Order: sequence, then C-alpha cells, then structure tokens
Amino acid sequence: MFAELLCSAVALVLYVNTLGADFCYDDSRAIKTNQDLLPETPWTNIFYDDFWGTLLTHSGSHKSYRPLCTLSFRLNHAVGGLEPWGYHLVNVALHGAVTGLFTSLARLLLGGGLWSLLAGLLFASHPIHTEAVAGVVGRADEGATLFFLLSLLCYMRHCQLRGHAGPVRLVAWFLGSLVCAACSMLWKELGVTVLAVSALYDVCVFHKLKLRQVVMLLYKRKNVDLLLNVFLLAAWGVVLLAGRFYWMGNKPPNFSNSDNPAADSPSLLTRMLTFSYLPAANFWLLLCPDMLSFDWSMDALPLIRRLADWRNLYTAAFYLGLFFLAWFSLWTDQTVKGKETNGKAHHYANGRNGNSNGHSYQYNNHEHTNNSHTDFHINNNTQNGTKKHYESRTPLPTSENVVVFSIGLLAIPFLPATNLFFYVGFVIAERVLYIPSMGFCLLVAVGMRSLYVRLRRRSFRTMLVYCSATVVLLFSVKTVLRNKDWQNEEMLYKSGIYVNPAKAWGNLGNVLKSQGEMEEAEQAYRNALYYRSNMADMLYNLGLLLQESNKFSEALHYYKLAIGSRPTLASAYLNTGIILMNQGRLDESKRTFLTCADIPDENLKDPHAHKSSVTSCLYNLGKLLHEQGHQEEALTVFKEAIQKMPRQFAPQSLYNMMGEAYIRLNKLTDAEHWYRESLRAKPDHIPAHLTYGKLLAMTGQKTEAERYFLKAIQLDPTKGNCYMHYGQFLLEESRLLEAAEMAEKAARLDSGEFDVVFSAAHMLRQASLNEAAEKYYGQAASLRPNYPAALMNLGAILHLNGKLQQAEANYLRALELKPDDTITQSNLRKLWNIMEKQGLRTMSP
Repeated sequence: MFAELLCSAVALVLYVNTLGADFCYDDSRAIKTNQDLLPETPWTNIFYDDFWGTLLTHSGSHKSYRPLCTLSFRLNHAVGGLEPWGYHLVNVALHGAVTGLFTSLARLLLGGGLWSLLAGLLFASHPIHTEAVAGVVGRADEGATLFFLLSLLCYMRHCQLRGHAGPVRLVAWFLGSLVCAACSMLWKELGVTVLAVSALYDVCVFHKLKLRQVVMLLYKRKNVDLLLNVFLLAAWGVVLLAGRFYWMGNKPPNFSNSDNPAADSPSLLTRMLTFSYLPAANFWLLLCPDMLSFDWSMDALPLIRRLADWRNLYTAAFYLGLFFLAWFSLWTDQTVKGKETNGKAHHYANGRNGNSNGHSYQYNNHEHTNNSHTDFHINNNTQNGTKKHYESRTPLPTSENVVVFSIGLLAIPFLPATNLFFYVGFVIAERVLYIPSMGFCLLVAVGMRSLYVRLRRRSFRTMLVYCSATVVLLFSVKTVLRNKDWQNEEMLYKSGIYVNPAKAWGNLGNVLKSQGEMEEAEQAYRNALYYRSNMADMLYNLGLLLQESNKFSEALHYYKLAIGSRPTLASAYLNTGIILMNQGRLDESKRTFLTCADIPDENLKDPHAHKSSVTSCLYNLGKLLHEQGHQEEALTVFKEAIQKMPRQFAPQSLYNMMGEAYIRLNKLTDAEHWYRESLRAKPDHIPAHLTYGKLLAMTGQKTEAERYFLKAIQLDPTKGNCYMHYGQFLLEESRLLEAAEMAEKAARLDSGEFDVVFSAAHMLRQASLNEAAEKYYGQAASLRPNYPAALMNLGAILHLNGKLQQAEANYLRALELKPDDTITQSNLRKLWNIMEKQGLRTMSP
C-alpha cells in the first residue's frame, strides 16, 4: 500500500495549484451554460441529453452520452454553484484515486518493488494528463478511468479465484466487473473498451497463451471456462454498445470539416496517410510531451497528401516498433525459464514460487509433443498433506505477458479515436490519452525492469535508476508548468498559439474583449483570420466587436462574410437585422429577421444557442411591426417566438412586448396577463414594472400604479427611463412640479438617450418651465440633428421664449427634412407674422 499512497500523494501535490484556476475552454459550455446542472431542471434530463445539454436524439447533438459525469457536475453545482474551486477539487481527487488504483494494477503485474512504483509515479506526473485534470470537462476521462480500473481489477480477482472459490464469489466479482464497465462507459464512451482489455488479460496474462495457442484453443474448443468468460465479456460489450447506439437515436454525430479536416478530404490517399500518422503523433506526445495544446483541430497538424511527406517515416517507424514488440511477446517462445521480478531473476521448481510478492495463479502449461493440442491445467498441488493458500503459489507474469497486456492497454482504449470505425470530431485530444497512458507507463516500467536485469554492473543499474528518477522529475516539472497555462483562459490560449494559431488567436480575442481591451481583441481576431480566413465564428466575433464600437458598416461586412461561410449562423442574421433596423432600412431588416426565423436547427452543434438567436430575431421583428402599428402581425410573430423559445431563453422582454401589443389593441385583460407573466419570469424586470404601472393607471388603479413606478426606481435609481415614466404619470395626475422634478432627473441620468431627454423637455414644457424645456429640447436636437420632430419642438419652445430668429432657423431646417409637415408650416407662418409686426421681417412669402 505504500507505493499506492505515495503515488497518489504525488498526483495530488502536482495538481494542487489547479485549485485556484478558473473555468477554461470547454468548461463554459459543459458547466456554465448547461441547463442540466440547474436545480429547476429535472435531474432525469441528464439521461436524455448529451454532455453539453443537447437532446441526445437531436441531429446536432455531439452524441457524447456521459450522464454520470454530468451528474457529478450537477452535484458540484448543488454544493457550490459556479465556484470553480469545488469542481477542480473533485478533479484532483479523482486523479489521485486513479493513480492509486493504477499503482495497484502495476503491483499485480510487476511486483511490489521499484518498477511498480516507477509506473505509478510516471502516471501521476505525466504532463499529458494536465488537460484531463486541470480542465474540468476532463473529469469524464478521469471518472471513466476510475471505473475502468475497478472493472479490470474485479475481473483479475475473478480470474485469481477461479478454481479456488465457490460460484457465488466468482459470479459476484464477475458481475462487479461488468457493472463497473457499464459505469465506465456512462462516464465516457471509451470506457467500454475495458471489456476487451479484461479478455486480453485473461488470455495473454492469466493463461499465458501465445497467438498460435489461442488459435488452437478456438479450433479445439479447449478450456471452456476461458472461452465462456471471453464470450460473456464480448456479449456484454455488444449489449452496452447496442443500447447506447439505440439511445442516441441510431445516428452517428455530425462534425464540421474544421474539427477533423482529414475526414472531409475527398482523397483516399490523404485520409489513409493522415489517419495512419495520427496514432504515431499521439504516441510521440506520450513519449515526449514537450508541445501541448488545448486544441489540435483545424490545421494544427497539416494533412499528409503525398507519399513523399517525411512524416510517413515516423508512421512507418511507429508501426514497425509496435509490430516487433507484439512479435516478441506473442509469437516467440519463452527461452529463459527465469522470471524477471523486481529486478531479479527468479526460478521456480515443483510448482512453487520463491517470491513472496507473487499473486493468484500458476498454470502448468506443458506442451505435449505427442499430441496435436495443448492442455491447460491448474496446478493444485498440496504440500505435506495440507493444501496451501493458493495466493502463495502465484508467480508474477513474465515480461512478455506484461508487454502484451501493456500494448493492449495502450492501443485498445485508443481505437475509438483512430477514425478506423467512424470519424471523430477531433484531430488530437490530449485527454483521450488518459487511459492509454496507463499502457505506456507499464511499457516503460517493464522495459526498465528488463534492462535492469540484463545489466550486470552495479554502476549501470544505479545509472538506470537515476535515469528513471530523472524522467519522473522532468515530467513533474513540465506538469507543474503546464498547470499554470490552465490557470485562466488568457494564459491557456496564449500557450496554444504556436500549435493552433487560428483557434488560439480567436479565443484570445474573446478573452481580451471581455476584459475591455477592444483594440487588442480586434487585432487578435484579425490574426486568427489571417491563418484561417473562413472561420465563421471569428468573422462574427469581429463583426460584433465593430458593432459595439459603432463601426456599423464594417460590422455588416463581416456579418455578411460570416453568413457566407456558415449560412446557418443565426446570431449573424440577428445582429445584421438590428443594425439595419437602427439605420432605418426597415424592409431589409424584416427580410433578414424572417430569413433567420426559417433556419432549421438540424445538424447544428449548439441548437440551444441557435434557438435563442432565432427567438431574438422574432422578438425584434415583432417589436418592429409593433412600432409600425401592425399589432396583429406583431402578436403572430411574438407567439411564434414563444413556440420556438428554448428553455434557457429569458422571456421577460418578449412577454412584456406581448402586453404592449395587446394594450395598443385595447385588450387590457390580455395585456395584464402578459405583464404578469413577464414579472413572474423575472420579478425585478424594470420595463414590466413600468408598463404594468401604465396599465394600472389607465384602469384607474392610481395608487397601485404609483407603487409599481416607485418600485422600478428602487430597482435601479440610476436609470433615467424610470423617472421619465413616473414623471409622465405625475403629469397626467396634474402634479406638475413633481413631474418636472422627475423629468430633470431623467434627463440628467440618461443625457445621451434621445427618447428620455425629448420626453423630459416635453414634461417641463407642460409644467410651464419653458427655460428648462428649451435646454432639453436643444439637447435632444443635438442628439438627433436630422430628426424633424426634435427641430420643430425646439423651434416651438424658442418661439414661446421669444427667441424668434433661432426659432425660424429650426423651423426651416425641420421643413428641409420634412417639407409636408403641416404643424411646422403653421408654426412658421405664425412666427413670421410676429416677426413682421416687430419689424424683424419685411415680407412674408
């Protein structure tokens, strides 16, 4: 147990600095915006939705069915909300537990000495694990590995008890293995591969069969127990995979060409060469984890299009090395009778194990030269007439056995990521290597052990031990340094610029924008587009930044490019429509909103975000129709928005506009219903307080109305619009001085808002405070210098205040903008009459 505790402690210490880290990269979508974590969402939803909260049967679902991992996130959320510390604590604890279990596995295979400790320390410190541990979504891999090891250890125990224990215990351990395998798969899909690894252990480690012996076993149908166990493991695997495929709608996921460019290549040669190279590239990350990245998609690894590409040499070397290792272990006979255990050669005689660290099984595996088959007998010898405990007679597996098992543990869990059976949505994902790295660590440890045995000089052996310690130390230093990159998103994305510049610059731009560094963010977006010009998300993000900087023409240009790159990008249509609406291009705006509303959400990665954008498009279209006086059409659009609204959409503004439309139609009961719905959806929604207050005032409930206006002011005392609406209410109640006070407060607080300033000026005029009214009419005209109504009202107040020439100039300017305005024409004629009488004008037109 000492080795297990030591390795677990090392794992915890190396990752303790991640406890202060923020959420990074995929954590946001899996945790922050995942509705399945919220207490108001039924917990059973986790069994119907994918890892990101999308309905599993939806065409755009990622098909990542990991309900147990999502459940752990939900428990985290229930305890600590969205505080990252708790999520990271669970991840680090899981890594410590997995490290301890893996060290136990290594001890069963390598003995309880130096080499199992080396395997455990390598796993604890390997830098490839930083993404799985420091990134909260990596918990899927950690949880899957935890149950993977539990399943494997249960099966190993089942093998050890075979022939020595009653059927109940045997069945219990076997069922425990199957249940843990199912749990592993429900943490992450590749956990189901533990069943194949268990079968490999039974055949090649427990029974020590060579390949030709396996063929003979199948041909002669010998050892029924072994065949039955392997069959049951395979059958359970088929059941789990079939059930999962059925549960996800019998359809594979769809991925964009940027996720896995090779899968989208029309060239068979390109696909074959690239997919053959990817396992070698992954193995290099295990062997030399010098350059790591949060994302390897897009062109991080350029496609291999030609046989002359030098990377094909690495591919050939990798597969040749793997083949020779397998040939050494599976095809060759064992030429040395001694077993390599804990760095010493032990010899066994009369079925007895001279090593006290032995475990659970010994087979008398003689080949009979006179027979065409091989028999396998459990050696149940007794000594001095007393049956000894079977565990004391169990030798450790040979190096060949461990090598075969290690290769299987390295390769089998990696098979789903090879694109061999189906295309996957990534090029390289470091957290996918969390389980295969166990096979790598075992390979290194058994290799070091074999080398140690063959070295005769003590100095060479000492040097080998020091080299092993140095590797662990270098891995530990790299892990600690890499953890710093995962402290926050800015550091993480900066660290990935050299591997995947397009994705890293784009994500860095989002971070810089959130920090208010607009110029740096714009440059980051442009850097991303320099490396990959057709990234719809980056084009949209740059357009959004330009829109927020009031560069509307440029923003429209980038939105158009984003739509051209991805015609289903609803958010780009939404913002395009809003800009067009604000520019007065109402017909174009309507067409844009209608186009967005008709985009289906099929095959989209994030259908929730898409539906939110579509709902917002319909909301803005309805609002536009409402302002144009088309209330019935507006209500039809609003109702469509409610039907398409996703569950995470905040509906208070939509409900409030429904009430506004009904009140224009004089359907006060319906209006009151929707105002109340708005307040039910968000009790502190200020616009609903104001509009409901107006409705109450209309229906004679003056005291109740005033209470809602005052509540709106209390909710946000800095919002001038609240004072403006309350002032209008006071004006209607003939409380003129109070209304004037509210008007001036509103205009001071929202001095840049035309509607507020213009309404304040109007209220001050109604209160006969003409000097103050003149000030704010002038301010309103300066905010919209080409708005005829503002110029006409400024002219009127100047007219009343005796500033006739200034009034004339504003009337004339208003008529230039709107020549057929009868009110302005009438006011101008009256003004000229006065000016003629005062000698300020000699002739009227």
